[in-house]
Formats: sequence, C-alpha cells, structure tokens
Amino acid sequence: MRRASGARDTAELRLRPARRGRRSLVVIILAMIGLCGLAVAAVGIRGQLKPRTFTPAQQKRIAAWEVAKRWRTTPKSQIFPLVIRYTLPSAAGAKGGGLKLSAKRLEIARQASCVKAAGGSQQFMSVLGGDGCAALLRSTYADASSSLVLTAGVAVLKDPASSMAAAKFLTGGAAVGQGGVARQLVLSPLRVSGTPAALYGYPQRQLSWVVAAGPYLVMATVGYADGRPRVRVPSDAYAYQEMTSLARGVAVRIAAPLGVTPPVPRCPGAPSC
Repeated sequence: MRRASGARDTAELRLRPARRGRRSLVVIILAMIGLCGLAVAAVGIRGQLKPRTFTPAQQKRIAAWEVAKRWRTTPKSQIFPLVIRYTLPSAAGAKGGGLKLSAKRLEIARQASCVKAAGGSQQFMSVLGGDGCAALLRSTYADASSSLVLTAGVAVLKDPASSMAAAKFLTGGAAVGQGGVARQLVLSPLRVSGTPAALYGYPQRQLSWVVAAGPYLVMATVGYADGRPRVRVPSDAYAYQEMTSLARGVAVRIAAPLGVTPPVPRCPGAPSC
C-alpha cells in the first residue's frame, strides 16, 4: 500500500509542473487576447475622437445646399441692400474710370409666386415653370437723380443649371458674372406710392438685365420715373448707358452674394458632427 501510495505521489508531483505550465500558457494567451482587445478598442476610440471628414461628393452636395437655402436664411434687407453703388462708364460722359453713382431702395415686396411676379412672355413663364421656380422676391430702387426707377427680382429655381438655362433663354448667351440685356421685358414692376416709383407700371418698363447666380435668376427692369411709356432707348446712347449701367449694377450686386461658393465644409465635432 505504501508503495502504491508513493507511486501516486510521485506521479502527481510529475503532473503538477505540466499543469502549471498549461495554466501559465492559458494565462499568457488570455492576457494577449486582452491586450489585443484593448488595442482594438483604443484604435476605435481614436477613430471616434478624430474629426469627421467628408468625401468630395458630400462636400459638393453640402455646398449646393448652403447656397440653395440662402434666399430663406438671408434677411430680405440684405438680399436687397438699402444702397447699391454702380458705375456709369466714361463713354457716357465721365472721365477716367467712370462716374460713381448709387441707387436707393424704396420698398421690398412680399414674397410672390413666379407666375404672379415674373411678368414675362408665356414662353418665359413656361421656362420658369419647367425649371421649378419656387418663389420670386422683388424690390424697387430709384437712382440718385430720381429720374430712373428699377424693380429687381430674384427667382428661386431648383438648381444652377436651371438658372443658367433661363438666363441664356432671356439673353441669348450671357448668363453668369455680369449677365446681359434680356431680349424681352421681365418682372412685374413694384409700384411704390409717394416715391419716384409711384407711376412705375408695365407700360413704363424700358429694358431688363439678367444674371444667373447659383440656383437664382436675378433680374432687373428699369424705367423712367415720370411715367412715360416705353421708347426706343437704344437710339439714345446716353440714356441707354444710364439704364444698362443701373440695371447691371443692381442685378450684379444682388447676385454676387447669393451665388458665391461657400467655404469647403468641414466637420469639427467629435465623435461626429
């Protein structure tokens, strides 16, 4: 019995190191798995803490969205500044860089539908309708001498391609930047009682200027403040330059901030925007 017991003890003594070795190996493996888990978690946390980035396609969509919402988020008094400065070219009688003039805002109209306020031909109305015109904003200005009055309008279209197409339809070519003279009269005049624009109606419209800016079609239609009906303005070089300078200056000034490209969108938040 003693021999059998001694043999078992000896066997157990031999097995203990082996068991201990296996347990140590298991502990080491579990420790390594734990470390790997911690490393993966650390990488995940680091990724969460890093600023989110946008793909070029996402940046483009965000920028387009920022421009498209400006007509809603920008105060109307900023869309239509109180005073707009423009230049009458030296060819019209001034020397040097031209005569610096200004137009003053008389009134801002309530938001209207394009059908109600666009005031162009049926074909032009069809173009606006096909381009998804959502609304039309208007304001009336008078030049410094109060001899010319002008109604400016911003038609809100569905995208830049639509405003470009509408501008080209009206001008025959010129669309962005400085725009161009429209081949037909557009915009319903905004008559303002008790001002130089008190007599400004449809018969008084002389010429229109158009600029495309992002999804916006900016239009300006000028006329005489004394109520005279339309005349052949191009036959009077000085009057033509006065009117085109006023219309272009106002339209371009309104269009520029509406269509300017916003900064590249970045997401500063963590772990996400």
